[in-house]
Amino acid sequence: MRRRRSKYASVAVVAVTAYASLLVAHAQAPAAKPSPLTADEQRYRPGRPDLSSSGVEVLPVQANVYLIATGKGSNIVAQVGDHGVLLVDASLADVSDKVIAEIRKLTTAPIKGIANTTTDPDHIGGNAKLSMAGQPMFAGNMGYGAAPQATIFAHEKASNRLTVPTGETPAVPSTLWPTDTFFGNKKKISFNHEPIEFQYAPGHTDGDMIVWFRSSDVIAAGDVFTTTSYPKFDSARGGTMQGVLDGLNHLVDLAVPEFNLQGGTRIIPGHGRIANQFDVVEFRDMATIVRDRVRDARAMGWTLDRIKAAKVTLEYDGLYSTPSYTGEMFVDAIYQDLVRMAPPPAAPAKGKGTPRRK
Repeated sequence: MRRRRSKYASVAVVAVTAYASLLVAHAQAPAAKPSPLTADEQRYRPGRPDLSSSGVEVLPVQANVYLIATGKGSNIVAQVGDHGVLLVDASLADVSDKVIAEIRKLTTAPIKGIANTTTDPDHIGGNAKLSMAGQPMFAGNMGYGAAPQATIFAHEKASNRLTVPTGETPAVPSTLWPTDTFFGNKKKISFNHEPIEFQYAPGHTDGDMIVWFRSSDVIAAGDVFTTTSYPKFDSARGGTMQGVLDGLNHLVDLAVPEFNLQGGTRIIPGHGRIANQFDVVEFRDMATIVRDRVRDARAMGWTLDRIKAAKVTLEYDGLYSTPSYTGEMFVDAIYQDLVRMAPPPAAPAKGKGTPRRK
């Protein structure tokens, strides 16, 4: 009597046959062209265009706000409406013509303003070209160029670092300078029928700010937050690790998630992908944990070399360490910041061991 083949055996035969067909098809397929991106860059931009050749990429964020991602410079955020275009940051001058071309695909309205979140060259380098392609947001605010230009916003401390009012040689040409500044913690404007807040957020430098599009529920965070590296702060321009943490906590407080810490408020970093509150919480927690490990080890009398050897960033290096800014560099920055903020600790008591990872 013939035994019936079980249905499970039949399924197994079909699965093996299909898998073998896939292997043959893969073997016959032409080899993929090597990507011009490095392995490190591919890790952060899976499936996205190579911006080193295409220049810019435009992504809708929420409501009438767009992200204009650039290859080597900063992200640019664009709010578009019938009043014109407000940009947050300007990236590098090299991509300005392409940025203008992409804006023209979105609207024929003029660029009316550029808000600089920081004074880094990769955020302000395109100020001149982009502003000269636009018109002033406010009457009488003509700018420093030969013709009327879009208004360039910044915090007063950022402006002072660029214009050097003390009489020294200016850090950058006047065509890159802000033309409208504010002091204190906040400046409010209404543009394209939307309330917008420029909020002072020292941390990366002492002149940084974030831009909150209140109706669109989008925050342009500048370099206080990034998805592509460990936090960076420039002590020469007043940046501190504690300032970075304060700025991240403020972003978490402003954001309203749609569900389970995700969705809702969109947060655009100075570099990297569009994020939400959960992404900032993860980044804030990582930065706090590493800072605490370095601080605790130093309080026990450990040297910088010993702290680096302990690899206190080990579990985060796969996400945030890059060739240009490694975990060891981040640890070094934190350690030097602690030295500036507090005197050297007393010699440790005998028997003190390795600080526990939190």
